[in-house]
Amino acid sequence: MKKKTLKIALSALGTTSAALLYSSIYFYKQAVKNKRSTVPLDYDLINVVPNDPWEKEKIWFQKVERNTLTIQSQDNLTLKAMLVEHEKANKKVAILAHGYSGTSKEMAPFAKLFYDLGFTIVLPDARGHGDSEGDYIGFGWPERHDYLAWIDSLINRYGQDTEIVLFGVSMGGATVLNVSGEILPDQVKAIVEDCGYSSVEKELSYQLKNLYKLPSYPIIPMTSLLTKYKAGYSFTEASPVDQVKKSSTPTLFIHGDKDSFVPTDMAYELYQAAASDKALYIVPGAEHAYSYVTDKDEYRRQVARFFSRYLNHTIS
Repeated sequence: MKKKTLKIALSALGTTSAALLYSSIYFYKQAVKNKRSTVPLDYDLINVVPNDPWEKEKIWFQKVERNTLTIQSQDNLTLKAMLVEHEKANKKVAILAHGYSGTSKEMAPFAKLFYDLGFTIVLPDARGHGDSEGDYIGFGWPERHDYLAWIDSLINRYGQDTEIVLFGVSMGGATVLNVSGEILPDQVKAIVEDCGYSSVEKELSYQLKNLYKLPSYPIIPMTSLLTKYKAGYSFTEASPVDQVKKSSTPTLFIHGDKDSFVPTDMAYELYQAAASDKALYIVPGAEHAYSYVTDKDEYRRQVARFFSRYLNHTIS
């Protein structure tokens, strides 16, 4: 009888372990593994569509001259970025970070915003996205080193008196916050993040519950171990909230108060943790990544006013 009970228990344990392993592999493939696709998107990143809130910005982006920049990452990936040089050589450069599974092209509206503020624009494709190499998504953690390389390359290109700002949306927001915790050159003057998450572990746990109705434990820890093995980083170490605690770079935190993808609470968590000069702009009625389109004029005022405190060059 005891042997039979033991066999049943071991069988159940084996089945449970197999199910958890399968779940972790599945979640890794869904969340982390590169999923480049040639299937057309159900929205257009550059061309104007009916009732397009970004019509003016897209028309500008279609016409503006764009060049390509290339760097090599620490782990020998070829990374690409679009460069839009301002017509006035004014030594102001903005690096704009796109969101999860996106490309630099989705930043066209923000490129127009920053160009109008007088910046030369650099639009990187994150590793594993767009024209950059890579077979996994880093959620902004390994990308922090990539952005240090982009910063160095721009200082070399434009000179030691260059003033650089960083901006990102969603995963891009988390990316620039991760960069903020590193040792940055004096040329990096300010950071603006829009709807970034406070930690990868918390965000993926939230999404696992929201999308799949599953608890985070033990799937998230197991997927994190798999990610560490395959991609070289774990979810626990990928923590923007820990990075901002080390940051001395002035940071503006932006978030919509109706964000159901990256909970608005994370903006308050990040803001409270930040050790640098800081400001918080919560946009009434804005859903995830919709803060700018919800109130373009006020968004522009908030960003311009924040930059004017820290840059020597005039903000338009």
